[in-house]
Amino acid sequence: MKPIGKVLCATGVVAALIAVFWKDSFNPESLSGARVLVTGASAGIGEQIAYHYARFGAEIVLTARREAVLQKVMEKCLTLGAKKIFYIPADMSSPSEPERVVQFAVQKLGGLDYLVLNHIGPNRFQEWAGDVEYTRWLLQVNFLSYVALATAALPTLEKNRGALVVVSSLTGKMPTPFTTSYSATKFALDGFFSSLRHELIMQNRDVSVTLCILGLIDTESALEYTRGKVLVSASPAPEAALAIVRGGAARAHEIFYPRWLQPLCCLWALFPSSGNQVLRTFYNYSSP
Repeated sequence: MKPIGKVLCATGVVAALIAVFWKDSFNPESLSGARVLVTGASAGIGEQIAYHYARFGAEIVLTARREAVLQKVMEKCLTLGAKKIFYIPADMSSPSEPERVVQFAVQKLGGLDYLVLNHIGPNRFQEWAGDVEYTRWLLQVNFLSYVALATAALPTLEKNRGALVVVSSLTGKMPTPFTTSYSATKFALDGFFSSLRHELIMQNRDVSVTLCILGLIDTESALEYTRGKVLVSASPAPEAALAIVRGGAARAHEIFYPRWLQPLCCLWALFPSSGNQVLRTFYNYSSP
């Protein structure tokens, strides 16, 4: 059997085992009145995350760069059932913004039960061209600001037995073409927050850490950058957002959406050479 056949066959076996042993302990009522800060909430997955929390009756603070768009998301959250809703414009490329945002949320809500880290700088989806400044900027937005937000929020999350929900990507589990800088930031998220989870457990600090591994999602920006380049169908943002909300509420260590990403990652770890061959078949690329 060819390497691609072996990997796909093994992926099917692992997927079947995961389906058999999968347990979903999500309790929707647990989110009624929950105090939530959602970053990157003006569009895409973050916007949909906010709507789901609103439907479950949460108290929410939204943050993103664009104030006018945040206002519209806030208004819709109110119609969907949010018990309280506030917003604060912030640019996470500025090192001073994370602490200011967390302080605002704690002041408005009286504490936090969930910190959902979702904002991103764009992945240009192109070959590495040596742009170190872009990489440095992306590390600040996609990684360092996450660390700063989590650090600022840990005291209130620990007091309330809360949860850190970190939105990441397949590119943070498997190196993928055309994502050099972006993938680096996502691998950094996995390393930092998985290590932090260990430390919180060892210290008996009751704060869960959920890492959310997403594939290609049909957000406007993702489709724009990958159009004609990726031979994989995009998954719907509302469903991805619901998987994130459910995973955080269930205090899962990791969630994968779509679920077939989990066996793919497992098989890549076992058979990296064959896995990389399979991965490259997902891309439409011809040499210049």
